[in-house]
Amino acid sequence: MSHTISLRAAEGIDSLIKRISHILCWSYLFLVIAIITQVVLRRGFHNGFIAIEELQWHLYAVGVMFGMAYTQILDAHVRVDLIHQNLRPKTQHWIEIFGLLCLAIPFIGTLFINSFEFVYEAWRVNEGSDSPSGLPWRWLIKGVIPASCGLLLLAFVSRLLRSVHGLRNPTIDGEA
Repeated sequence: MSHTISLRAAEGIDSLIKRISHILCWSYLFLVIAIITQVVLRRGFHNGFIAIEELQWHLYAVGVMFGMAYTQILDAHVRVDLIHQNLRPKTQHWIEIFGLLCLAIPFIGTLFINSFEFVYEAWRVNEGSDSPSGLPWRWLIKGVIPASCGLLLLAFVSRLLRSVHGLRNPTIDGEA
């Protein structure tokens, strides 16, 4: 019974991450619009805006940072599969569990915990762009760091639950 509960929990986490990611993927449309606008202003009118250039960086950061969790739940992240693909499913699950518990979760967890002070300090001093015509509220884009790390940690928990489930139910993976 606990096997199905852990699998349902993983599916719930995945569903949440997919919903958030499908909303935030629109940042790429706005990124393309910002890039085209900047190119037209620079090439056509010989005058670009620093704020639009900074907006491009911010939109790109949103897509990449939140895209990590989405990629993780789809198991579409970069991995060295030359060895991994030839291993038995049980061994693959053990490697996944080791990598998550000993490498990924501690690293992203540390980044998550330490990012709050980083964001708070930017908010406290009302940090903005160094450029007078740049974007204000730099703390807002810095706030993407803990938010995306939190989502990535959830994605890691989902992967961990699925790997543990795969170890306990080897026939589901095709392993007898």
